[in-house]
Amino acid sequence: EVQLVESGGGLVQPGGSLRLPCAVPGFAFGSYVMNWVRQAPGKGTEWVSTISRSGGRTNYADSVKGRFTVSRDNTKNTLYLQMNSLKPEDTAVYYCATDSNGAQRGQGTQVTVSS
Repeated sequence: EVQLVESGGGLVQPGGSLRLPCAVPGFAFGSYVMNWVRQAPGKGTEWVSTISRSGGRTNYADSVKGRFTVSRDNTKNTLYLQMNSLKPEDTAVYYCATDSNGAQRGQGTQVTVSS
């Protein structure tokens, strides 16, 4: 079973930034496409971003395009999500996942954007 450990969440003001790491220990990390998904209170899971095995290709949901950047360090088995220009509607629990539906995800990290 894959272990996915997100961190880096917190409370941030609108317009602020956060960087979320996701550690994936003991896993053939570099062999897998990786994803970020999020779930806001009372809502379903929303796909946020996907990154290819090498990190050379990325895709983003329209709601975060131009503000969020996904990256990975295959030597450290770690996935990242840099979030800039945060908005209140970005408030959610963020998960890294091995699939775009978030079926296999970590425990998540809470991001709250509020003044």
